[in-house]
Amino acid sequence: MPHWYESSIDRQLREATERGEFENLKGTGEPLSDHGQEYADDWWVKDWLHREGATSGVIPPTLTLRRDVEDLESKVDRLRTEAEVRAHVAELNERLGKARVGLLDGPPVVLAPRDADAVVAGWRERRS
Repeated sequence: MPHWYESSIDRQLREATERGEFENLKGTGEPLSDHGQEYADDWWVKDWLHREGATSGVIPPTLTLRRDVEDLESKVDRLRTEAEVRAHVAELNERLGKARVGLLDGPPVVLAPRDADAVVAGWRERRS
């Protein structure tokens, strides 16, 4: 008689299968969905939000911050004055500083503060 080892996880899965607990589960037999999207680094966040029916307001502040940094140009392009652009960059840099020292919840952020002068120069260039 051959000796075999069954881990506690394997035993629990086998017993649950024997009890029929995996029958008639939602999505059984359906392909895994990619939601029609290309691969993205934050695929797991998008997938979780989709599965949970959640909105972007429930993601950790540091992930929101990363998105705000990515969207900085498009956000400042909607502002009308240089003072508004500088205020927006100052607020963003303040949040980046809080995230770097761990005062915001979520994954760590290692993004450098944005140079207000460079952002303003880009804003002016795109406006002309």
